[in-house]
Amino acid sequence: MFILIFNQLLKMLLIMLVAFLCYRIHIVNQEGNRCVSNLLLMVVNPCLIITVYQMDYDPVLVKGLLISFAAAAVSHFISVTAAHFLIPAKDNPEYAVERFASVYSNCGFIGIPLINSVLGAEGVFYLTAYMTVFNILTWTHGLSLMQGKLSGRQLLQGLRTPMVIATVLAMLLYFLRIEIPSTLRASMDYLADMNTPLAMMVAGFSVAQADLKKILKKGRIYWVSFLKLLVMPLLTMIFLVAAGLEYNVAYVILIAVACPTATTTTMMAIRYNKNYTYASEIFAISTVLSIITIPLATLIAGIFIH
Repeated sequence: MFILIFNQLLKMLLIMLVAFLCYRIHIVNQEGNRCVSNLLLMVVNPCLIITVYQMDYDPVLVKGLLISFAAAAVSHFISVTAAHFLIPAKDNPEYAVERFASVYSNCGFIGIPLINSVLGAEGVFYLTAYMTVFNILTWTHGLSLMQGKLSGRQLLQGLRTPMVIATVLAMLLYFLRIEIPSTLRASMDYLADMNTPLAMMVAGFSVAQADLKKILKKGRIYWVSFLKLLVMPLLTMIFLVAAGLEYNVAYVILIAVACPTATTTTMMAIRYNKNYTYASEIFAISTVLSIITIPLATLIAGIFIH
């Protein structure tokens, strides 16, 4: 698993470097980045989720999906609890951004292409459970962090995100055993295949906007990245081993947790008047470091998860 993940991350890194250069030499600007991000979020990712669920009904997969939902909830609870104690609010005006960044993963843009490449459609099938829990919690716990309060309207807004809608639709088609017509399915497969390159280009565009020389000197960013990339995955791994979860489910949850800081961190910081520059800096550094830490986390997990 370590070699497979490392090779895939290396390929993804090369795509990210191309995107980084495209932004720096002005082939792509911020408006282009926003358009590609929207295309990925609104079209490509939903197509991938729906096509992944277009498989024969299997009670074993359904059981794995339900276990994935439970494991995703527990893993988020572990991260939220750890962040509460390891990132105190006292004398720390940026505690909301730091806690959000250390808890919530880029499980969509990074997690989907990575898990799809190493565990295939079954892996993405289980990942949808983690992403659904992620979306619910970012618009409840995450929102309360950023804004200090929560409203029902905002929760409903979170539940109307493209990924949640696509997951619900995909599940309905799966459990009702409705097959998408072959021509439409083939077209959706073509769109879904764009996921990895577009996701890594978005990551590359985002990193290119950061002043890397400046942020490399900020020690606090390394602490938050350390929590996100190593502490949270290792705490989650202890739970996964203790629970004795099935191999594919365990690795999906572990990789999802080990992904770098979510792009949602910066979006939320902008929306609710937090330090969005700091949020984007954490995103940039954690994304770069994850090329090393994700294989490391899976290498350690390989000793215990079989």
